[in-house]
Amino acid sequence: MTMTFDEATAGDRTGFDFTALTARERYKLMIGTIIPRPIALVTTVDENGRVNAAPFSFFNCLSADPPILALGVENNPDMSFKDTGHNIRMTEVFTVNIVSFAIAEAMHRCAAKYPRGVDELKEAGLTSVPGTKIAASYIKEAPAAFECRRHITLELGKSRQIIMGEILFAHYQDGLVNDALHVDPVGVDAIARLGGDTCCTTRDRFEMLTPKL
Repeated sequence: MTMTFDEATAGDRTGFDFTALTARERYKLMIGTIIPRPIALVTTVDENGRVNAAPFSFFNCLSADPPILALGVENNPDMSFKDTGHNIRMTEVFTVNIVSFAIAEAMHRCAAKYPRGVDELKEAGLTSVPGTKIAASYIKEAPAAFECRRHITLELGKSRQIIMGEILFAHYQDGLVNDALHVDPVGVDAIARLGGDTCCTTRDRFEMLTPKL
């Protein structure tokens, strides 16, 4: 591992030359630093209509106009597509389910490496509900879910894809959205990913008003 030091701050800074690190070393630094990361529990269907569910913490929103979400989807070690990447390629749709603390353990069970064709939602005790606009279902127990159509896929070398999806429809549990379209963060009770196996809640909050000049 190669470290570089800024001469002006060598006494209190540690630097890493990312061009000299392995992919695993870069991964460890990135996931330990870019925190907290929201978790998407993504539901898809394959070309035979079989449901798949998998969690992703390389996930975020990118745009509201158009409404775009992005997923970082890793391939298998032999560079073949995992179920989520394969299913989106074949059907062009997916649903992002927001993970609350109440379904955290169920989400974690969906991360197990089940054989292709196994219904992770059934294994995790979650309920699949048919999508409104797309073939991919959403999860009844999730506080919110976004039905998406694939917008564009970026191939990042052999190992990973960035899949951007346009939101076509959103589902919320009753009482989470008021008339002004403000979403209740307490009701959503989302969890997030830190480094390694560590997660966190979003229960500690404070407000910072936009400065007025």
